[in-house]
Amino acid sequence: MNNKTAIWIYRHSLPVRLMHWVNVLCLIILVMSGLQIFNAHPSLYWGERSDPGKALLSLKAMRDESGQLIGMTRVLDYAYDTTGVLGVSTNGAGQTRARGFPDWATLPGSQWLAMGRRWHLFFAWLFVVNGLLFVLYAIISRHLANDLIPWWKDLRGIGRSVLDHLLFRHPKGEAARRYNVLQKITYILVIFGLGPLIVLTGLSMSPMLNASFPELLTLFDGRQSARTIHFITAFAFIAFVLIHVFMVLISGVWNNLRSMITGWYTVRS
Repeated sequence: MNNKTAIWIYRHSLPVRLMHWVNVLCLIILVMSGLQIFNAHPSLYWGERSDPGKALLSLKAMRDESGQLIGMTRVLDYAYDTTGVLGVSTNGAGQTRARGFPDWATLPGSQWLAMGRRWHLFFAWLFVVNGLLFVLYAIISRHLANDLIPWWKDLRGIGRSVLDHLLFRHPKGEAARRYNVLQKITYILVIFGLGPLIVLTGLSMSPMLNASFPELLTLFDGRQSARTIHFITAFAFIAFVLIHVFMVLISGVWNNLRSMITGWYTVRS
């Protein structure tokens, strides 16, 4: 590629970059500490109650005919042997033991519910404050109107954008200066959909807030339903991050990473 055709643009402002990296830190710790909390009772239900045999999903440890410990993941009426990852795994000392998610996926690594809750609550509030500041900044700076909201002219090109993504064709020239329509739709869904949903379902599991705002439990059909939606939303965030990182890797990892560190992005025609 000819370097003479490269154009430098200032793509990400300092507040956007700072809030992006705060989110990266928050999401990593929230997911890992959340799995630590989940491990205290590795099952999900719907409604208000957690009756035995009524779980929608459960990660259990069982013994086979030879007495060997095996991990079993049950989704509705279907059971899968997930020994080594879910239900039963090996800790850092090489010991095989019953655990929903393995040590390497949780924070802290070993079973420590109280500390997991402390990590989770602290970074949950940091995540909320950071998200509110981002929305406020995006509105005031017109980042939301100019860069994130998919307007009608963007939506008309959604078919071409889907095809480009399927064929791994990346925008060049003037089109590379701005987010494509799929990026805009995704960011709006994450900011105004997944973000509020995971916060509200998290608040719904607080007994103190239940007393002040019982409508939250009504909204989600009970505490167990809120916990299940919270868990699913967390994995929707994980899916978003994995796709986001994958797109960064295949569309120019250094150019994208540099723009999120220094703000400067190279566009080639």
